[in-house]
Amino acid sequence: MSNTEQTAPRAAKDTVALLVLEDGTVCRGRRYGASGQTLGEIVFSTGMTGYQETLTDPSYAQQIVVQTFPHIGNTGVNDDDAESRRIWVSGYVVRDPARRPSNWRSQRTLDEELTADGIVGISGVDTRAITRHLREHATMRAGIFSGEAAQKPESELLEIVRSAPSMSGAKLAESVTAEQAYVVEPKDHGFEGEPKFTIAAIDLGLKAMTPVRFAERGVRVHVLPATSTFEDVMAVNPDGFFMSNGPGDPETASEQVALLRRVLDAGLPYFGICFGNQILGRALGFGTYKLPYGHRGINQPVMDLTTGKVEITAQNHGFAVDAPKGEPTQAPQGAYGRVRVSHVSLNDDVVEGLECLDIPAFSVQYHPEAAAGPHDAAYLFDRFLDLMDAANAGSAANQKVK
Repeated sequence: MSNTEQTAPRAAKDTVALLVLEDGTVCRGRRYGASGQTLGEIVFSTGMTGYQETLTDPSYAQQIVVQTFPHIGNTGVNDDDAESRRIWVSGYVVRDPARRPSNWRSQRTLDEELTADGIVGISGVDTRAITRHLREHATMRAGIFSGEAAQKPESELLEIVRSAPSMSGAKLAESVTAEQAYVVEPKDHGFEGEPKFTIAAIDLGLKAMTPVRFAERGVRVHVLPATSTFEDVMAVNPDGFFMSNGPGDPETASEQVALLRRVLDAGLPYFGICFGNQILGRALGFGTYKLPYGHRGINQPVMDLTTGKVEITAQNHGFAVDAPKGEPTQAPQGAYGRVRVSHVSLNDDVVEGLECLDIPAFSVQYHPEAAAGPHDAAYLFDRFLDLMDAANAGSAANQKVK
Protein backbone atom coordinates (compact mmCIF):
# COMPACT_ATOMS: atom_id res chain seq x y z
CA MET A 1 0.00 0.00 0.00
CA SER A 2 1.78 3.13 -1.17
CA ASN A 3 1.33 6.63 0.14
CA THR A 4 0.06 7.80 -3.23
CA GLU A 5 -2.88 5.42 -2.93
CA GLN A 6 -3.80 7.06 0.36
CA THR A 7 -3.76 10.76 -0.52
CA ALA A 8 -6.97 12.69 0.20
CA PRO A 9 -8.02 15.83 -1.70
CA ARG A 10 -6.25 19.03 -0.64
CA ALA A 11 -7.71 20.53 2.53
CA ALA A 12 -7.02 23.41 4.89
CA LYS A 13 -4.19 22.76 7.34
CA ASP A 14 -6.55 22.59 10.32
CA THR A 15 -8.51 19.72 8.68
CA VAL A 16 -5.53 17.65 7.50
CA ALA A 17 -5.02 14.32 9.29
CA LEU A 18 -2.35 11.64 9.00
CA LEU A 19 -2.59 7.95 9.82
CA VAL A 20 0.90 6.58 10.51
CA LEU A 21 1.57 2.83 10.87
CA GLU A 22 4.64 1.49 12.63
CA ASP A 23 5.92 -0.10 9.40
CA GLY A 24 6.24 3.39 7.90
CA THR A 25 3.01 3.50 5.93
CA VAL A 26 1.44 6.98 5.94
CA CYS A 27 -2.16 7.69 4.89
CA ARG A 28 -3.33 11.27 4.32
CA GLY A 29 -6.93 12.23 4.99
CA ARG A 30 -9.16 14.69 6.79
CA ARG A 31 -9.75 15.25 10.47
CA TYR A 32 -12.82 13.43 11.80
CA GLY A 33 -13.83 13.99 15.40
CA ALA A 34 -11.42 15.67 17.79
CA SER A 35 -8.17 17.29 16.67
CA GLY A 36 -4.87 16.16 18.15
CA GLN A 37 -2.85 12.97 18.51
CA THR A 38 -3.78 9.41 19.47
CA LEU A 39 -1.92 6.10 19.58
CA GLY A 40 -3.00 2.46 19.73
CA GLU A 41 -3.06 -0.92 18.03
CA ILE A 42 -4.76 -0.56 14.64
CA VAL A 43 -7.44 -3.18 13.93
CA PHE A 44 -10.32 -3.51 11.49
CA SER A 45 -14.00 -4.25 12.06
CA THR A 46 -16.07 -5.83 9.28
CA GLY A 47 -19.54 -4.89 10.53
CA MET A 48 -21.78 -2.99 8.11
CA THR A 49 -23.78 -1.44 10.95
CA GLY A 50 -23.64 -0.98 14.72
CA TYR A 51 -20.82 1.55 14.81
CA GLN A 52 -22.12 3.14 18.03
CA GLU A 53 -22.00 -0.23 19.81
CA THR A 54 -18.49 -0.78 18.43
CA LEU A 55 -17.20 2.57 19.63
CA THR A 56 -18.59 2.09 23.14
CA ASP A 57 -17.42 -1.53 23.53
CA PRO A 58 -14.71 -1.49 26.26
CA SER A 59 -12.94 -4.37 24.49
CA TYR A 60 -11.64 -1.78 21.99
CA ALA A 61 -9.66 0.12 24.63
CA GLN A 62 -6.20 1.15 23.37
CA GLN A 63 -7.15 0.31 19.76
CA ILE A 64 -7.59 2.40 16.62
CA VAL A 65 -10.55 0.93 14.73
CA VAL A 66 -10.77 0.88 10.93
CA GLN A 67 -14.31 0.40 9.59
CA THR A 68 -14.16 -1.71 6.43
CA PHE A 69 -17.67 -0.61 5.42
CA PRO A 70 -17.20 2.70 3.59
CA HIS A 71 -20.26 4.70 4.72
CA ILE A 72 -20.27 5.50 8.46
CA GLY A 73 -22.47 7.87 10.48
CA ASN A 74 -25.64 7.53 8.41
CA THR A 75 -27.87 6.87 11.43
CA GLY A 76 -26.19 9.34 13.77
CA VAL A 77 -25.86 8.68 17.50
CA ASN A 78 -28.50 8.33 20.23
CA ASP A 79 -28.66 7.89 24.00
CA ASP A 80 -30.00 4.32 23.89
CA ASP A 81 -27.49 2.25 21.90
CA ALA A 82 -24.27 2.89 23.82
CA GLU A 83 -22.80 -0.26 25.36
CA SER A 84 -20.97 1.54 28.17
CA ARG A 85 -20.49 4.92 29.78
CA ARG A 86 -18.20 6.33 27.06
CA ILE A 87 -16.39 5.76 23.77
CA TRP A 88 -13.39 3.51 24.37
CA VAL A 89 -11.59 3.31 21.03
CA SER A 90 -8.30 5.21 20.89
CA GLY A 91 -8.95 6.41 17.36
CA TYR A 92 -11.35 5.97 14.46
CA VAL A 93 -10.69 5.50 10.72
CA VAL A 94 -13.47 5.80 8.13
CA ARG A 95 -13.68 6.34 4.41
CA ASP A 96 -16.90 8.30 3.72
CA PRO A 97 -18.53 9.86 6.79
CA ALA A 98 -22.15 10.91 6.39
CA ARG A 99 -22.65 14.64 5.77
CA ARG A 100 -25.71 14.48 7.98
CA PRO A 101 -27.52 11.57 9.66
CA SER A 102 -30.90 10.37 8.46
CA ASN A 103 -32.68 8.35 11.11
CA TRP A 104 -35.63 9.13 13.37
CA ARG A 105 -33.67 7.95 16.45
CA SER A 106 -30.67 10.18 15.78
CA GLN A 107 -29.90 12.81 18.43
CA ARG A 108 -26.39 13.87 17.41
CA THR A 109 -23.97 13.36 14.55
CA LEU A 110 -21.17 10.85 14.96
CA ASP A 111 -18.62 13.62 14.33
CA GLU A 112 -20.09 15.59 17.23
CA GLU A 113 -19.99 12.53 19.50
CA LEU A 114 -16.36 11.78 18.67
CA THR A 115 -15.42 15.40 19.27
CA ALA A 116 -17.27 15.55 22.60
CA ASP A 117 -15.44 12.42 23.84
CA GLY A 118 -12.07 13.65 22.56
CA ILE A 119 -11.67 10.81 20.05
CA VAL A 120 -9.19 11.65 17.28
CA GLY A 121 -10.23 10.23 13.92
CA ILE A 122 -9.47 10.40 10.22
CA SER A 123 -11.70 10.18 7.15
CA GLY A 124 -11.17 10.18 3.40
CA VAL A 125 -8.74 7.24 3.35
CA ASP A 126 -9.06 3.90 1.56
CA THR A 127 -10.11 1.72 4.48
CA ARG A 128 -10.26 -1.44 2.36
CA ALA A 129 -6.64 -0.96 1.27
CA ILE A 130 -5.68 -0.46 4.93
CA THR A 131 -7.58 -3.62 5.85
CA ARG A 132 -5.80 -5.66 3.19
CA HIS A 133 -2.49 -4.27 4.44
CA LEU A 134 -3.28 -5.40 7.99
CA ARG A 135 -4.38 -8.84 6.77
CA GLU A 136 -1.04 -9.26 5.01
CA HIS A 137 1.21 -7.74 7.67
CA ALA A 138 -0.85 -8.21 10.89
CA THR A 139 -2.11 -5.62 13.32
CA MET A 140 0.48 -3.11 14.49
CA ARG A 141 0.89 0.09 16.41
CA ALA A 142 -0.40 3.24 14.74
CA GLY A 143 -1.19 6.88 15.36
CA ILE A 144 -3.62 9.47 14.04
CA PHE A 145 -2.39 13.05 13.95
CA SER A 146 -4.42 16.15 13.07
CA GLY A 147 -4.25 19.90 13.70
CA GLU A 148 -0.86 21.04 14.96
CA ALA A 149 0.22 17.43 15.51
CA ALA A 150 -0.08 16.76 11.76
CA GLN A 151 2.43 19.53 10.99
CA LYS A 152 5.35 17.58 12.46
CA PRO A 153 7.75 15.73 10.11
CA GLU A 154 6.56 12.24 9.23
CA SER A 155 9.80 10.76 10.56
CA GLU A 156 9.05 12.28 13.97
CA LEU A 157 5.47 10.95 13.91
CA LEU A 158 6.77 7.49 13.07
CA GLU A 159 9.08 7.54 16.10
CA ILE A 160 6.13 8.54 18.29
CA VAL A 161 4.14 5.56 16.98
CA ARG A 162 7.00 3.13 17.51
CA SER A 163 7.37 4.27 21.11
CA ALA A 164 3.74 3.38 21.93
CA PRO A 165 3.05 0.30 24.09
CA SER A 166 2.19 -3.01 22.40
CA MET A 167 -1.07 -4.87 22.97
CA SER A 168 0.92 -7.98 23.90
CA GLY A 169 1.37 -7.80 27.65
CA ALA A 170 -1.24 -5.06 28.06
CA LYS A 171 -3.28 -5.27 31.28
CA LEU A 172 -6.41 -3.24 30.57
CA ALA A 173 -9.48 -4.80 32.18
CA GLU A 174 -8.94 -2.95 35.45
CA SER A 175 -8.94 0.37 33.58
CA VAL A 176 -12.36 -0.14 31.95
CA THR A 177 -14.27 -2.00 34.67
CA ALA A 178 -17.09 -0.57 36.78
CA GLU A 179 -15.82 1.45 39.73
CA GLN A 180 -18.47 -0.01 42.05
CA ALA A 181 -20.69 -3.07 42.12
CA TYR A 182 -24.30 -2.71 40.95
CA VAL A 183 -27.33 -4.93 40.38
CA VAL A 184 -29.44 -5.45 37.25
CA GLU A 185 -32.91 -6.67 38.20
CA PRO A 186 -35.18 -8.84 36.02
CA LYS A 187 -38.25 -6.73 36.85
CA ASP A 188 -36.63 -3.73 35.17
CA HIS A 189 -36.38 -5.58 31.87
CA GLY A 190 -39.83 -7.05 31.37
CA PHE A 191 -39.60 -10.19 33.50
CA GLU A 192 -42.55 -10.78 35.79
CA GLY A 193 -42.29 -12.63 39.06
CA GLU A 194 -39.42 -13.47 41.37
CA PRO A 195 -35.91 -13.94 39.93
CA LYS A 196 -35.13 -17.51 38.87
CA PHE A 197 -31.43 -17.25 39.63
CA THR A 198 -28.78 -14.88 40.95
CA ILE A 199 -25.37 -14.64 39.31
CA ALA A 200 -22.15 -12.80 40.04
CA ALA A 201 -20.76 -11.22 36.86
CA ILE A 202 -17.18 -9.95 36.75
CA ASP A 203 -16.94 -6.80 34.63
CA LEU A 204 -13.74 -7.07 32.58
CA GLY A 205 -15.14 -4.67 29.98
CA LEU A 206 -18.80 -5.67 30.14
CA LYS A 207 -21.20 -4.49 27.44
CA ALA A 208 -24.44 -3.09 28.87
CA MET A 209 -26.65 -5.47 26.89
CA THR A 210 -25.15 -8.60 28.49
CA PRO A 211 -26.78 -8.30 31.94
CA VAL A 212 -29.98 -7.20 30.20
CA ARG A 213 -30.07 -10.51 28.29
CA PHE A 214 -29.79 -12.32 31.61
CA ALA A 215 -32.41 -10.13 33.29
CA GLU A 216 -34.88 -10.74 30.46
CA ARG A 217 -34.68 -14.43 31.38
CA GLY A 218 -35.31 -13.85 35.07
CA VAL A 219 -31.72 -13.69 36.31
CA ARG A 220 -30.64 -11.12 38.90
CA VAL A 221 -27.14 -9.97 37.96
CA HIS A 222 -24.66 -8.63 40.50
CA VAL A 223 -22.04 -6.86 38.37
CA LEU A 224 -18.72 -6.79 40.21
CA PRO A 225 -15.48 -4.90 39.40
CA ALA A 226 -12.57 -6.74 37.77
CA THR A 227 -10.61 -6.67 41.06
CA SER A 228 -13.29 -8.54 43.03
CA THR A 229 -12.27 -11.45 45.26
CA PHE A 230 -13.75 -14.90 45.79
CA GLU A 231 -15.27 -13.58 49.02
CA ASP A 232 -16.92 -10.74 47.08
CA VAL A 233 -18.41 -13.27 44.67
CA MET A 234 -19.77 -15.60 47.34
CA ALA A 235 -21.17 -12.68 49.34
CA VAL A 236 -24.01 -12.27 46.82
CA ASN A 237 -24.98 -15.96 47.27
CA PRO A 238 -24.86 -16.71 43.52
CA ASP A 239 -26.31 -19.65 41.63
CA GLY A 240 -23.76 -19.08 38.87
CA PHE A 241 -20.65 -17.14 37.92
CA PHE A 242 -19.98 -15.14 34.74
CA MET A 243 -16.93 -13.41 33.27
CA SER A 244 -17.36 -10.86 30.50
CA ASN A 245 -15.55 -9.67 27.43
CA GLY A 246 -12.75 -7.15 27.86
CA PRO A 247 -9.53 -5.70 26.46
CA GLY A 248 -5.90 -6.67 26.84
CA ASP A 249 -3.70 -9.74 26.87
CA PRO A 250 -5.16 -12.75 28.75
CA GLU A 251 -1.67 -13.62 29.98
CA THR A 252 -1.93 -10.58 32.28
CA ALA A 253 -5.15 -11.83 33.92
CA SER A 254 -3.51 -13.93 36.63
CA GLU A 255 -5.80 -12.62 39.38
CA GLN A 256 -8.94 -13.44 37.38
CA VAL A 257 -7.60 -16.90 36.50
CA ALA A 258 -6.96 -17.60 40.18
CA LEU A 259 -10.44 -16.35 41.06
CA LEU A 260 -12.06 -18.59 38.46
CA ARG A 261 -10.18 -21.63 39.74
CA ARG A 262 -11.56 -21.01 43.23
CA VAL A 263 -15.06 -20.70 41.76
CA LEU A 264 -14.66 -23.93 39.78
CA ASP A 265 -13.30 -25.69 42.89
CA ALA A 266 -16.45 -24.57 44.74
CA GLY A 267 -18.64 -26.22 42.07
CA LEU A 268 -20.37 -23.02 40.96
CA PRO A 269 -21.65 -23.14 37.33
CA TYR A 270 -19.60 -20.91 35.04
CA PHE A 271 -20.25 -19.11 31.74
CA GLY A 272 -17.66 -16.87 30.07
CA ILE A 273 -17.60 -14.86 26.87
CA CYS A 274 -14.63 -13.50 24.93
CA PHE A 275 -12.05 -12.57 27.61
CA GLY A 276 -13.99 -14.89 29.90
CA ASN A 277 -13.39 -17.72 27.42
CA GLN A 278 -9.65 -17.07 27.41
CA ILE A 279 -9.63 -16.98 31.21
CA LEU A 280 -11.40 -20.36 31.37
CA GLY A 281 -8.83 -21.74 28.93
CA ARG A 282 -5.99 -20.54 31.14
CA ALA A 283 -7.72 -21.77 34.31
CA LEU A 284 -7.94 -25.24 32.74
CA GLY A 285 -4.23 -25.09 31.94
CA PHE A 286 -4.27 -24.20 28.23
CA GLY A 287 -2.23 -21.39 26.74
CA THR A 288 -3.36 -18.35 24.77
CA TYR A 289 -1.76 -16.62 21.79
CA LYS A 290 -2.12 -13.45 19.73
CA LEU A 291 -3.88 -13.70 16.39
CA PRO A 292 -2.35 -11.96 13.35
CA TYR A 293 -5.32 -9.62 12.89
CA GLY A 294 -8.10 -11.05 15.06
CA HIS A 295 -11.85 -11.30 14.55
CA ARG A 296 -13.88 -8.09 14.77
CA GLY A 297 -17.36 -7.46 13.42
CA ILE A 298 -20.92 -8.76 13.56
CA ASN A 299 -20.67 -11.18 10.63
CA GLN A 300 -18.24 -13.88 11.86
CA PRO A 301 -19.27 -17.51 11.05
CA VAL A 302 -18.90 -20.10 13.81
CA MET A 303 -19.93 -23.76 13.99
CA ASP A 304 -21.43 -25.14 17.19
CA LEU A 305 -19.92 -28.64 17.25
CA THR A 306 -22.61 -29.78 19.69
CA THR A 307 -25.44 -29.25 17.20
CA GLY A 308 -23.62 -28.90 13.87
CA LYS A 309 -25.34 -25.57 13.30
CA VAL A 310 -23.58 -22.53 11.89
CA GLU A 311 -24.04 -19.21 13.68
CA ILE A 312 -23.27 -15.72 12.46
CA THR A 313 -21.72 -14.06 15.47
CA ALA A 314 -20.50 -10.73 16.85
CA GLN A 315 -16.81 -10.83 17.75
CA ASN A 316 -14.04 -8.59 18.99
CA HIS A 317 -10.85 -10.36 20.00
CA GLY A 318 -7.19 -10.43 19.11
CA PHE A 319 -6.19 -13.40 21.29
CA ALA A 320 -7.33 -17.03 21.27
CA VAL A 321 -7.14 -20.21 23.35
CA ASP A 322 -4.65 -22.86 22.27
CA ALA A 323 -6.65 -26.05 22.92
CA PRO A 324 -6.78 -29.30 20.89
CA LYS A 325 -9.82 -29.75 18.68
CA GLY A 326 -11.53 -33.10 18.11
CA GLU A 327 -12.18 -35.66 20.83
CA PRO A 328 -12.47 -34.54 24.48
CA THR A 329 -9.15 -34.31 26.28
CA GLN A 330 -8.03 -34.18 29.88
CA ALA A 331 -7.54 -30.59 31.01
CA PRO A 332 -3.86 -29.84 31.74
CA GLN A 333 -5.09 -28.86 35.21
CA GLY A 334 -6.26 -32.42 35.79
CA ALA A 335 -8.61 -31.68 38.67
CA TYR A 336 -11.10 -30.18 36.20
CA GLY A 337 -11.55 -33.36 34.22
CA ARG A 338 -12.34 -33.60 30.54
CA VAL A 339 -12.83 -30.64 28.24
CA ARG A 340 -13.62 -30.27 24.56
CA VAL A 341 -13.60 -27.51 22.01
CA SER A 342 -17.31 -26.80 21.45
CA HIS A 343 -17.17 -24.09 18.74
CA VAL A 344 -14.75 -23.24 15.93
CA SER A 345 -14.37 -20.35 13.51
CA LEU A 346 -15.27 -21.25 9.94
CA ASN A 347 -12.87 -18.60 8.64
CA ASP A 348 -9.64 -19.86 10.21
CA ASP A 349 -10.52 -22.79 12.54
CA VAL A 350 -9.69 -20.78 15.68
CA VAL A 351 -11.13 -22.13 18.94
CA GLU A 352 -14.42 -20.29 19.60
CA GLY A 353 -15.72 -22.18 22.62
CA LEU A 354 -14.87 -24.60 25.43
CA GLU A 355 -17.09 -27.06 27.29
CA CYS A 356 -16.12 -28.88 30.46
CA LEU A 357 -17.62 -32.36 30.69
CA ASP A 358 -16.98 -33.14 34.35
CA ILE A 359 -17.66 -29.75 35.92
CA PRO A 360 -20.45 -27.22 35.15
CA ALA A 361 -18.52 -24.73 32.99
CA PHE A 362 -18.49 -23.53 29.39
CA SER A 363 -17.50 -20.45 27.43
CA VAL A 364 -17.48 -18.92 23.96
CA GLN A 365 -15.10 -16.50 22.28
CA TYR A 366 -17.82 -14.31 20.77
CA HIS A 367 -20.58 -11.98 22.03
CA PRO A 368 -23.99 -13.68 22.32
CA GLU A 369 -25.64 -10.51 23.64
CA ALA A 370 -25.31 -9.39 19.99
CA ALA A 371 -25.77 -5.66 20.17
CA ALA A 372 -26.21 -4.55 17.37
CA GLY A 373 -26.77 -8.11 16.15
CA PRO A 374 -27.03 -10.87 15.01
CA HIS A 375 -28.98 -13.04 17.46
CA ASP A 376 -28.01 -16.56 16.38
CA ALA A 377 -26.18 -17.24 19.66
CA ALA A 378 -28.87 -16.11 22.11
CA TYR A 379 -29.44 -19.75 23.08
CA LEU A 380 -26.21 -19.66 25.10
CA PHE A 381 -27.92 -17.66 27.84
CA ASP A 382 -30.58 -20.37 28.04
CA ARG A 383 -27.86 -23.03 28.12
CA PHE A 384 -26.37 -21.34 31.19
CA LEU A 385 -29.79 -21.25 32.87
CA ASP A 386 -30.11 -24.99 32.21
CA LEU A 387 -26.68 -25.52 33.76
CA MET A 388 -27.68 -23.62 36.92
CA ASP A 389 -30.99 -25.46 37.05
CA ALA A 390 -29.20 -28.82 36.86
CA ALA A 391 -26.73 -27.77 39.55
CA ASN A 392 -29.55 -26.68 41.87
CA ALA A 393 -31.42 -29.92 41.24
CA GLY A 394 -28.31 -31.93 42.04
CA SER A 395 -27.75 -29.93 45.23
CA ALA A 396 -31.34 -30.49 46.31
CA ALA A 397 -31.06 -34.23 45.67
CA ASN A 398 -27.88 -34.43 47.76
CA GLN A 399 -29.57 -32.59 50.60
CA LYS A 400 -32.50 -35.03 50.44
CA VAL A 401 -30.14 -38.03 50.63
CA LYS A 402 -28.45 -36.53 53.68
